[in-house]
Amino acid sequence: MLSDLELMRHHVKVLFKHNTENRITVVNEPPYDVAPLVFIGTTRDGSVVRYSNSLNADIVEKLEHVTRTNPTDLGKVIKVLSIDYELNDLSFGPAYVFPNVRERSVRKAIKVTYENKELLKPHFPYTFEDFDYKQSCFVIVEDNIVVSICCSARKSLMADEASVFTHEDYRGRSYGIDVTNAWAAEVQKQGRIALYSTSWNNFVSQSLARKLQLIQYGTDIQIS
Repeated sequence: MLSDLELMRHHVKVLFKHNTENRITVVNEPPYDVAPLVFIGTTRDGSVVRYSNSLNADIVEKLEHVTRTNPTDLGKVIKVLSIDYELNDLSFGPAYVFPNVRERSVRKAIKVTYENKELLKPHFPYTFEDFDYKQSCFVIVEDNIVVSICCSARKSLMADEASVFTHEDYRGRSYGIDVTNAWAAEVQKQGRIALYSTSWNNFVSQSLARKLQLIQYGTDIQIS
């Protein structure tokens, strides 16, 4: 059983690519956007802090002085960053882990493979193009189109993070629950950790997390 802090360490490796100095470089999915200046993952067991490789050594030293004492003192973190950088975004969100879902039944979810990935092309062309990076992937088909999808948005050596979408016209039918449970069960069968994260203002995503009975182990804070 992994602790909350261990889960957060896996989570940050899923979210971002790191260099040899353990600085975050880019977001860990195509098109590999630049990572935030600072990532802070808080849990009841402690926090995981990562700095962008674009920050100079003096700024990192000042930030470490703040975060070693209180990593969630965002006022001080922002004050240090603002000396040399123009900040554009501050985001917060819960980080979840799936319980054991391998025994849950799913009704209509179809596993997407190289043999049937053409299913994705009409409405999910980017997932189709990046399919090598998006497995495991499951869909629900209605009216001959993919109406709900869950795939691995990002992954590390040990864990996968879910990305789920259901077409507005097909919501309220538990498709999001079924397709996401099918994805998580496949990930767990591979011996990997199934993770999910969102933002505090994404109420639809949080509602899905509650219906899936996910376990919140921490909170993400990203400053860009």
